[in-house]
Amino acid sequence: MKNYLSIFALAGVLTLPVVSSAQEKATLAISSIKPTPSLAEATKPDKKVELNRIVESLDSQLIDRVNATRKFDIVGRSDLNEVIKEQDLGASGNVDAKTAAKAGKLTGAKYLLVATVDDYQDYVEKATFEGTGRQATKRVFRFSIIGKIYDSTTGKLLESANFQTGNDAFKQIQQERNYSVKDGELSDEMMVAVSRTMAEKIANRVADVIFPAKVLVKRDTQVTINRGEGAGVAVGDVFNVFALGEAMIDPDTKESLGREEVKVGKVKIAEVDPKFSKADVLEDTGIVAGAILRKVQ
Repeated sequence: MKNYLSIFALAGVLTLPVVSSAQEKATLAISSIKPTPSLAEATKPDKKVELNRIVESLDSQLIDRVNATRKFDIVGRSDLNEVIKEQDLGASGNVDAKTAAKAGKLTGAKYLLVATVDDYQDYVEKATFEGTGRQATKRVFRFSIIGKIYDSTTGKLLESANFQTGNDAFKQIQQERNYSVKDGELSDEMMVAVSRTMAEKIANRVADVIFPAKVLVKRDTQVTINRGEGAGVAVGDVFNVFALGEAMIDPDTKESLGREEVKVGKVKIAEVDPKFSKADVLEDTGIVAGAILRKVQ
């Protein structure tokens, strides 16, 4: 009996590296962020410097925020930049399957993120009210980025999304962080704040597309999920919980459409820790470890 136990114990030890390797991070290449040619041409000379400074800040902030998700190993850009220059990806934001595969081969990245700025406005409007002669001013701020995620092994576009920030979000950042704003011009601190907010949106979307949030443990009326600080989770956020069903295959193209998702509950974030969060169960018709979560918009 002791020999059998020893064999089982040894087998358990030998399987540990297999489990560990399954938990390795995915490799991600991130292209340098650039405005589209039409936007660069339309931006007034006195605003080009501000736009370039926001883009430069966002470029570094995005790498930091993607790294903060703890889901990816970010590869170097030296080889990727050559591919981008060759295909002019920084200007178009479009990548064909062949180019995505080439970028993945050169950088060793499983996934490729290409982001381009397609809209930027920052000015002050003045209105004069007839009869009274009184004037009012309004700050108009708008910043928009298109982010595209590719699977470098197949060249397939996994996700294309538009990320925006405007007057409402701008005012909220200003009030919450007490950053000053000059008349029609962002301060250095405000540039960093806007860039960081946009970078968080993009990074969290990338993580959600490739690695949806999952339930780690369920105990009574509380669950622990694999999202922590810096991963788009905040106390009070509500998530729908889904169980993964059968694989879905398109009968015409034979393409994999992922797996069926069946709603089995709803949870609300109660505590956020550096590497994970805890949530209270609001609804439960079959929540178990491994179930995925989608934030309720």
